[in-house]
Amino acid sequence: MAAGSAVAGDGDRPDSVDKVNGSITAQAGQTYRDLSTVNGSIRIEEGAHTEDASTVNGSIKVDDRAQTRDMETVNGGIRLGREVQVDGSLETVNGEVFVDRGGRVSGGITTVNGAIGLVATELGRNIETVNGDITVGVGSHVRGGIKIEKPTSNWMPISFGRKQPPRIIIGPNATVDGSLVFEREVKLYVHRTAKIGPVTGATAVAYDGDRAPGD
Repeated sequence: MAAGSAVAGDGDRPDSVDKVNGSITAQAGQTYRDLSTVNGSIRIEEGAHTEDASTVNGSIKVDDRAQTRDMETVNGGIRLGREVQVDGSLETVNGEVFVDRGGRVSGGITTVNGAIGLVATELGRNIETVNGDITVGVGSHVRGGIKIEKPTSNWMPISFGRKQPPRIIIGPNATVDGSLVFEREVKLYVHRTAKIGPVTGATAVAYDGDRAPGD
């Protein structure tokens, strides 16, 4: 397969795109099947509809009001614009995950070494990470729980060198229905207007205002 960038659906109708080297773009307002590359990023433009999107070395960016299924990368972040609908989960190993205002994700979010941020987002399942900060921002609703796993020797190559424990912030009018389970030291800040489930492994610090206290 040729290296470089591919525009999904260059033929008579949009279809699946499977590459080894090169980025993929799903054009605005179009409908596609699976998008997959090994070395390259994936861009899903505004209003596009896709099925699963996956890459190994590259980021995934989804513009406003697009619709997708599962999204997965190993070395790269996942960033969703406003009012994006995901019928599935978001997963990365080394990279951040961010879902902007009005996002709806039916599954969960999983990272190993990357921050997770939600703004006015509906998340259907759990948030799980090993070595990343988590912000359940203003007006977000996590219908599962939050879990931060204890680092093991398997994660040492990517987690080594972090000096501060992860910061977990549950923002104004945010809700986490399930348990918050922390198997390692964290700093947990919960806004006084937020609602959370039972906490194991940390003591919540209540705060007012728009921002959590600094460390």
